[in-house]
Amino acid sequence: MSPRKSDATRRRLLEAATADFAAHGIAGARVDRIAAAAGINKAQLYAYFGDKLGLFGAVFRRHADVVVDSVPFTADDLPQYAVRLYDTAVERPELIRLATWARLEGVATNNLVTESSATVAGKLQAIADAQREGRLTASMDPQDVLALVLAMALTWSASGLSATAAPDDPPAAHDRRKRALSQAVSGAFGTRG
Repeated sequence: MSPRKSDATRRRLLEAATADFAAHGIAGARVDRIAAAAGINKAQLYAYFGDKLGLFGAVFRRHADVVVDSVPFTADDLPQYAVRLYDTAVERPELIRLATWARLEGVATNNLVTESSATVAGKLQAIADAQREGRLTASMDPQDVLALVLAMALTWSASGLSATAAPDDPPAAHDRRKRALSQAVSGAFGTRG
């Protein structure tokens, strides 16, 4: 198989698997259904990814990489970081569904994300530095600050408990949520005078 054809086959497999995993979870996804949707046979799927969990890992990494690459982190503007995460969750709901399924089914995703432990450590250090310099409240552990910012940003995602934000929601609804999110993150972690 030529490299171009191989890349196209892999891309079709990942797209079909994304749809199936997001809709049915890991246990509910079917290799037969994914292969058929991609226009290949099961043997090809196994040759590319080894097994269903290997395929899920490739799908999850593909979407997580986009988020990590498209949402730059700065401890100096946690409200804006949260808003960018909200936007990404609205634009890429499949990642949230994939992460939710993985968590429900007990599949660890921390080793599936290319965001290295050094990158996470850098985020935590940036928060700790901002706390030490008085730019963020110092009453919480940096790990808790990062976890809470992520949770707040995903409040309206498929993993949240409130109404799920959708790309076709009225712009005023998105603006309202983003203002509330920014204000809540600022109030929760901003410096106290």
